[in-house]
Amino acid sequence: MTARSVSLGGLELESGVRLDAVTLVYETWGTLAPGRDNAILLLHALTGDAHATSDGVPGVERGWWEDLVGPGRAVDTRRWFVVCANVLGGCQGSTGPSSTDPATGRPYGLSFPLVSIRDMARAQALLLDHLGIPRLAGALGGSMGGMQALAWLGLFPRRLDSVAVLATAASHSPQQIAFQEVGRQAVMADPAWAGGAYTAAPARGLALARMIGHITYMSGPGMAEKFGRQRRGHGAAATFGQDFAVEGYLRHRGDSFVRRFDANSYLYITKAVDDFDAFDPLWAAPTPGPRVLVASFKSDWLYPAQQGREIATACRRAGLATSFTEIDSRWGHDAFLLETERLGALLKVFLERPGVVG
Repeated sequence: MTARSVSLGGLELESGVRLDAVTLVYETWGTLAPGRDNAILLLHALTGDAHATSDGVPGVERGWWEDLVGPGRAVDTRRWFVVCANVLGGCQGSTGPSSTDPATGRPYGLSFPLVSIRDMARAQALLLDHLGIPRLAGALGGSMGGMQALAWLGLFPRRLDSVAVLATAASHSPQQIAFQEVGRQAVMADPAWAGGAYTAAPARGLALARMIGHITYMSGPGMAEKFGRQRRGHGAAATFGQDFAVEGYLRHRGDSFVRRFDANSYLYITKAVDDFDAFDPLWAAPTPGPRVLVASFKSDWLYPAQQGREIATACRRAGLATSFTEIDSRWGHDAFLLETERLGALLKVFLERPGVVG
């Protein structure tokens, strides 16, 4: 469960640029079976990392999918060998813009080449080769992780038994691109960003970008239930401070994000998400192909259910056994992280009963 770092050699990116040295930081849980047929790859979302779960070990920090992954949970680490890696372009030890450029001895900054969602998947495939895993029992991901799962489906269908694609889209709509661009502009407008060559984080811009993004992760009803119009100072005159509880919450989320994430990685990863199109070029699945589960959430207005249905339709047209489920939830886009009981039951059946699509 301890994070490990592995050098995977060079990788030619989708852009045609070659990275001569790629490092990924990853974690694993469970035991790889003698037949090497019980591996599951977890694919994290935009600002996630390799630490998906504590695996029930006391004193270990909770992971981003803690209630879904671990002993006796939906992704049962007593049965499955689970792998999760920080993505290429990330800032938790994997090669990205904050990494040292071997040619200069300084951080890459904006000299780092643009990476794509498919580049992330290719780097993960190199990691699995390193671990001696020829085929996956499942690749599971939500949000940007769902896009990575779709990239795996297009690039490596013969290495997959099943794919679960959660709360995501095959490609971004103009509105989705617009939200991301506002976040990028917030970062780049901060004078501390210094054209990407900052020595201290552009904290105000990055925090604002996170606040904007976090609004899209919640739903109106969920925010009303969590915050209402609760004021922090009852009876006090209105100010431009944190009068409402939701204002304080957003500022907290922004400030905590600055402490754990790199601004340039934020720019690179959001750009990779905007540029992704799962079905361009069109792909043909092998026969028989992997089983596919697509799940959306009714209150998710960032990735509405119609985009999930479009993914399911495209997979069926490619000849894949595909199930689409729309889960009723008030938690918006974050439901793929929070609706662990219903989503967990769905994933457990999907993974453990191969004859069942979803």
